[in-house]
Amino acid sequence: SQVSFEEESQNPPAVGHWKPLMPSKGDKEEPESGCQDAGGVQEPQSTEQLNMSRLRSSSVEIREKGSEFLRDELHKAQKELKLKDKECERLSKVREQLEQELEELTASLFEEAHKMVREANTKQAAAEKQLREARGKIDMLQAEVTALKTLVITSTPSSPNRELHPQLQSPSKAGFRKGHGRNKSTSSAVVSAASQSVAPEPVSRECREVDSILFAEFQAWKESPTLDKSCSFLDRIYREDVGPCLDFTKQELSELVREAVEQNTLTIEPVASQTVPVGKVAAEECGGPKKCALSGLPRTCKHRIMLGDSGNYYYISPSCRARITAVCNFFTYIRYIQQGLVRQDVELMYWEVMRLRREMSLAKLGFYPSEM
Repeated sequence: SQVSFEEESQNPPAVGHWKPLMPSKGDKEEPESGCQDAGGVQEPQSTEQLNMSRLRSSSVEIREKGSEFLRDELHKAQKELKLKDKECERLSKVREQLEQELEELTASLFEEAHKMVREANTKQAAAEKQLREARGKIDMLQAEVTALKTLVITSTPSSPNRELHPQLQSPSKAGFRKGHGRNKSTSSAVVSAASQSVAPEPVSRECREVDSILFAEFQAWKESPTLDKSCSFLDRIYREDVGPCLDFTKQELSELVREAVEQNTLTIEPVASQTVPVGKVAAEECGGPKKCALSGLPRTCKHRIMLGDSGNYYYISPSCRARITAVCNFFTYIRYIQQGLVRQDVELMYWEVMRLRREMSLAKLGFYPSEM
């Protein structure tokens, strides 16, 4: 290198001693010459060593500077990493906070939605209950209107209805007629005289006993009343009473009548003798005032039925009307029980159900009141 070259130029070159060509005897100059030779060899070796040491010191210095530079870069990188770690921690905290707020918002939205659904279901249940009660009241009013229409229609000047005109009844029958007469002042003497002349008839009381199986089935149904046919209570009544009572000759129309009775969409109304069939169905299918649409037999039909809102009327005989009415009375009563409108003892409700079943059985056998 340049430093070593300058040092070598400053130092004078070593000058050796010339050896005599012919040394004399007795002269001891070999050691001296050897020393000189040795001294001449050591001087270049020390220079090389000095150069090597300088090279080593410079390389060490370079290494130290490089390591110091690397340490500085490492410290900078570590500082940057710490800053990035802090930024990552801050961002992760922000993300966790956002996720927590999102979860809380989602939970509150779901809770609000469930609350709205519960309120809607409650309102819907209340509206359905009111609708069922209104339909029940409508059914009762329709039955009353039908009965009143029947009484009015059957009362003519030629053959007046004695229920509407109590003054036409005989004194013996008027005394024991249910209800209150309108002219109590004029009929009190006749009633008292009739009561003195007519001996009271003995009243027969029927004996009855609760069937344990039927009562157990009714109690099980009463715990959770439903109109599903799968329960044992209604399954038995469908098999033993409802099915046979609504089994008419015209099977297709019988099925439609049964569905309408179950869905509470059947309408019965009285008709005059001169009324003609109305609707889209032919007169043969609807029957007529002289032919029953359910049995297909020639009968005097005083009533007609309509299934839902179809607008088609079917004329029915008094016997068919009694059978349909008996089944409708049964379904009306169990609907009242299901809606919680009947406030009676379980046994009293059971006997009312049995009475309605007996009416269905009698109607199926052909027994019906004369006013039908």
